[in-house]
Amino acid sequence: MSGLLTIFRNVIESELGNGSLELPVVADLGFSWRPDKQHFFPRGAEHSVYPDWMSTSDTVPLGAGRAELMREMTRIRAAVARADTLDDEARAELRAAVESLAGPYEEYFTRWFEEHDVDWVCAVNMTLSDAVPVTLGLHRAAARRWPPGVPGGVLFWDHDLFGTCAIFEDGARVYPASPNEFTPVPGTHPCHRWAVISPALAEEVAGYPTELEATTLPNVLPTLREREPGDRHAAFLAQHQLAPERPLLLVPVRVFQVKGVEIAVSMFAEMKRICTERGTPVPCLLVFGSLDEDPPYAREVVSAVRELKVEDDVVFLDGVPLSSHQDAAGRWRLDEIDLLGLCRDSGGAVLFTPNTSDVESVGLGPALAAIAEVPCAVTEYDCFEDIYGTRSSCVRVPDRTGIPAAADRLLDLMAKNRHGDFTVREALKRDKEHVLRSFDPNPWRKLLQEMANEVSGSGSDGKTDGRDIGASY
Repeated sequence: MSGLLTIFRNVIESELGNGSLELPVVADLGFSWRPDKQHFFPRGAEHSVYPDWMSTSDTVPLGAGRAELMREMTRIRAAVARADTLDDEARAELRAAVESLAGPYEEYFTRWFEEHDVDWVCAVNMTLSDAVPVTLGLHRAAARRWPPGVPGGVLFWDHDLFGTCAIFEDGARVYPASPNEFTPVPGTHPCHRWAVISPALAEEVAGYPTELEATTLPNVLPTLREREPGDRHAAFLAQHQLAPERPLLLVPVRVFQVKGVEIAVSMFAEMKRICTERGTPVPCLLVFGSLDEDPPYAREVVSAVRELKVEDDVVFLDGVPLSSHQDAAGRWRLDEIDLLGLCRDSGGAVLFTPNTSDVESVGLGPALAAIAEVPCAVTEYDCFEDIYGTRSSCVRVPDRTGIPAAADRLLDLMAKNRHGDFTVREALKRDKEHVLRSFDPNPWRKLLQEMANEVSGSGSDGKTDGRDIGASY
């Protein structure tokens, strides 16, 4: 699952039992409209299992087939990104194409809201222009559902925005550098609320063509379980033929072009070489993401694994579920929380190695390492120090030439952590304390209570309805 959806899970599960949510949370994960997720059309990977509190939609609002729909969505996304180069005729054609898809999605959302009696929608990363017809349809359906004076509405929750998400494909920017006439932004209706995950994004929003201000809501981190390997942990290690004494290295990212999994593989190969020379157990590298999400990039990563001769030491987890479970074949698929626990108990580490400096708006890898109290290696990216400060104990990887030194340093920290070195343990504890302060869940709790209070008493039973839309990114 994407980091956005795991954070959404953390938000919901931190609020269960507090009275602000009515279950199940109904969710459309966006697979019917995201052109870069066509391999998961329409509801995710075939083996996807969601928590009991979530009910997911597999509706496709248009009659077009997957390939035809994804081609049109891709064409529209590319045209929106280069809108400033279009002449009047091309702009009119683009506007007509957007409208032809916006209508069916408006009707779909309208019916969905009514069917589930939705009070609030959480629209995740839908300000970005991955599918502007869908965002436009959502705006219109929300205006119909919550006209002025009717409580409830849409919480636009953005983890990435135009200027700070500089993703390129085939040399062209996927998103425009700023909003344009084709990109709906929050604030066009009184039922809109807006939240972003960092001060930098809030600063970017201040320059957008809207009077609506965005609230900064830090991401909510998972709560790790106590040190108890448990039967499922032992079964997971056995099914992957992993000896209990092997340290586990986690790469908690999707296998997507900007995530730099190939750098993590290169660093791991260097760590394996050093361990072989030292005569110490070679770690195992666990990569969270699915190889089906971005097949061309996945082929590059798998090729690097083969060229560096680490095939026997790298496990692609094919997507990490929101909740641990056994699949149809009886094999354990562990969630992020269980994997972090295994990493902690094995004396492992986290590798977070984006290959592009200006895409991550937070970068959760170092935070996940901190709450597990394990070392982390991280490549340079723009917002790192804004989020984690200058005193983080993370091993910094300045560039590829710095991989050997970083690998050596990370292995030393891992060994010292396993052996209870006081200085290392204290540094990891300080990182955990800093991260827990920075990723404070209280702003989310306050907002959810405000939203619940706004709609309380609006229904016949006086209950609030916490059913949200989650658009996966």
